[in-house]
Amino acid sequence: MLDNIATKIELDEPITREEGLFLLQQVPLPSLIPLAQALRLRHNPDPVVTFTIDTNPNYTNVCDVRCAFCAFYRKEGSPDAYTHSVDEVMEDIGRAASCGVTTVLLQGGLSQSLPLEYYEDLVRTTHERFPQIHPHYFSAPEIQRMSHISGLSLRDVLDRLKKAGLNTIPGGGAEVLSDRVRKNISPHFPKGKSSDWLEVHREAHLLGYRTTATLMYGHVETNEDIIEHLDQIRSLQNETAGFTAFIPWSFKRQHTALDRKVKEEAGPNRYLRIIALSRIYLHNFQHIQASWFSEGEKTGQIALHFGADDFGGTILEEDVMKCAGFYNRTTLDKVVSVIREAGFTPAQRTTLYEIIRYFDQP
Repeated sequence: MLDNIATKIELDEPITREEGLFLLQQVPLPSLIPLAQALRLRHNPDPVVTFTIDTNPNYTNVCDVRCAFCAFYRKEGSPDAYTHSVDEVMEDIGRAASCGVTTVLLQGGLSQSLPLEYYEDLVRTTHERFPQIHPHYFSAPEIQRMSHISGLSLRDVLDRLKKAGLNTIPGGGAEVLSDRVRKNISPHFPKGKSSDWLEVHREAHLLGYRTTATLMYGHVETNEDIIEHLDQIRSLQNETAGFTAFIPWSFKRQHTALDRKVKEEAGPNRYLRIIALSRIYLHNFQHIQASWFSEGEKTGQIALHFGADDFGGTILEEDVMKCAGFYNRTTLDKVVSVIREAGFTPAQRTTLYEIIRYFDQP
């Protein structure tokens, strides 16, 4: 079967679900490297690894969905619940802009009290005050909540956000695109089916947005669930070509309701296998991102030899994983150094993967 997979890679043909399971379950980890790197080099032939200088603030931690994997949310009225005004969010963004940040990934809890106009103001005011900043705002569940609160269709909500200046959205909220898994980890989310997440991204792509796709693994999913997830986003990419990148990361269990079910977090070997598998399975994605932030710099560095071509962002601020007891930080100089040590040319990019500057000759 491995020879057949190698032939498909050479011919740029998609592998099947059965072949994906074979790679995930049976093939020795080192054997995945040449297969994944062949596709990496087809999509990105230069020995360049990109990254962005970004920050991930949150506008509210109020959420009524109570996902079992989340340690960040707070109930309305909790002593440590917060909802920032637009001006308060702009203060955070201003501090980030002064540090050279070019991308802001802004997300929050699913609040019942925030009108659509609040979200529009966040986008519009960012452009007005910080034209050098690219707003990469709002996950699919947040956009679903906006639709519910406003009474507008997803397309109308996305159209209004686009008119305010939004043109990319992050892939958060995908978790694992298996209804069995989603019912288990987000039982209180009224629109928690895989098709709901996919529909937000489909509508966004049809309106001209570019988005990312993500995977949070290492909790209650099976290998079959992971293949189902990859297959669904590959199918949507075939339909719309709207995804810029795929970003997997492992679940962090501390302080979450899933802590009792998940006795051991996924380790580096599992992460490297997921990176290689995703590069091979998602033959129609140009970019696979190695997450130094969730997995550590060294594991992220090794992932650059398992098919990844991007190193994420420097992440000036982030609270969701910190609430789960996971705190990780790096600097621009460290990111550049780690990429160089891995044997690649570091390059700063925009949200849409346009090169801003090389740190060495490519």
